[in-house]
Amino acid sequence: MKIISYNVNGIRAALNKGFINWVKSANPDVICLQEIKALKEQLDLNLFTEAGYKYQYWFSAQKKGYSGVAILSKTEPNHVEYGTGIASMDFEGRNVRVDFDGLSVMSLYLPSGTNDARLDHKLEYMDMFHAYINNLKIEIPNLVICGDYNICHEEIDIHNPKMKGVSGFLPVEREWIGSFIDSGFIDSFRYLNQESQQYTWWSYRANSRANNKGWRLDYAMVSKPLQENIKRAVILSDAVHSDHCPILLEIEN
Repeated sequence: MKIISYNVNGIRAALNKGFINWVKSANPDVICLQEIKALKEQLDLNLFTEAGYKYQYWFSAQKKGYSGVAILSKTEPNHVEYGTGIASMDFEGRNVRVDFDGLSVMSLYLPSGTNDARLDHKLEYMDMFHAYINNLKIEIPNLVICGDYNICHEEIDIHNPKMKGVSGFLPVEREWIGSFIDSGFIDSFRYLNQESQQYTWWSYRANSRANNKGWRLDYAMVSKPLQENIKRAVILSDAVHSDHCPILLEIEN
């Protein structure tokens, strides 16, 4: 199974930048999208169907033009789960999951901590999400959680490791994602690739992308029972429809 995860920073904007042609060329089996910033009623869904993605699951934030996740699939899943059942998460449209034979795939958009109030919300979300996943793994041990975690884990994941006072690289955030991995997940990219200067997000400021002054915020976390099934995990930095770039996971199912 070939899975792509992509924070598109607005699906309508990405479509205007050639997203559909890019998807046809990349040709994944499943696409996890984050920060779609749209209701499905605002989209021409036929564009995705004609690209090969008959099965589309959109979970938008209640606030228009904000957040939201989606999963597009070539194959019909056995079950689709919109949200987590936790109101503060689901209000912002941050989780959707599809269950196939053999594994389940989730699209996750974890909040950013742009100010004190949002940081408090992010930390609360992180704790509730981890508890939710600990329970979910009992029912679904073969789990792939793709998305924008809005956290750099290690110093290798950020262009300037001195930025320890900035949300996304705070010690408390790094400790959380470390404990999340230790609870039974594999960072699939780092499992196969230890190279530095591999990033998935760049600020629009100061020509950051051209200078590769980036952050690795996007992950395909694979639960440990699937470790031997991981075949490939790469960052697709040539895609330029967003301030993020997509990540790709190939996993045997």
